[in-house]
Amino acid sequence: MGRFIVCDHPLIQHKMTFLRDKNTDTKQFRELVDELATMMAYEVTKDIPLEKIRVQTPVAEAEGFVVGRMLGLVPILRAGLGMVDGMLKLLPSAKVGHIGMYRDPETLQPVEYYFSLPSDVTERELIVLDPMLATGGSANAAIASLKARSCRPTKLVCLIAAPEGVKAVQEAHPDIDIYVAALDRHLNGHGYIVPGLGDAGDRLYGTK
Repeated sequence: MGRFIVCDHPLIQHKMTFLRDKNTDTKQFRELVDELATMMAYEVTKDIPLEKIRVQTPVAEAEGFVVGRMLGLVPILRAGLGMVDGMLKLLPSAKVGHIGMYRDPETLQPVEYYFSLPSDVTERELIVLDPMLATGGSANAAIASLKARSCRPTKLVCLIAAPEGVKAVQEAHPDIDIYVAALDRHLNGHGYIVPGLGDAGDRLYGTK
């Protein structure tokens, strides 16, 4: 079973409070998502293997270590885009793919409308990004779509999750590690996370 990890560093909790606040404007919201993604990148990359190398300091030769695994970031459009730059600040060599998903208003099932990945994607360990893990439908569909193309998604990174979404992903993809900044109480009748923060995409891009 994949791990479920709540990244509850005090600074993450601090910024999550303002992210939730309905009075936080679009500019501030976007900046907070970016900062939180950078902070979570530390936890998400904690187990990346290192390779030993030798470097020459101004004084003597020294042993050092470099990240030994190729990574890729795959945001689920559109809200997942808000987390990309924050992650890239710590993972500048990671390549970025994109999966577009929307929820059918009648069936409430995810529908894929866009898929684009780097040419060397099968050589990379992929981290899927989506600020909200509500029902788990979009995350499950995105992960399944990657696996169907012989890719290696290993981690799902979200800011806020509902227990229902966590359970759905764990059942459908038990090999995936899930990282969140907060685990909330439940979903309401409209599929929104409670207390949550509303619609992350709308708040990121000012469309509401």
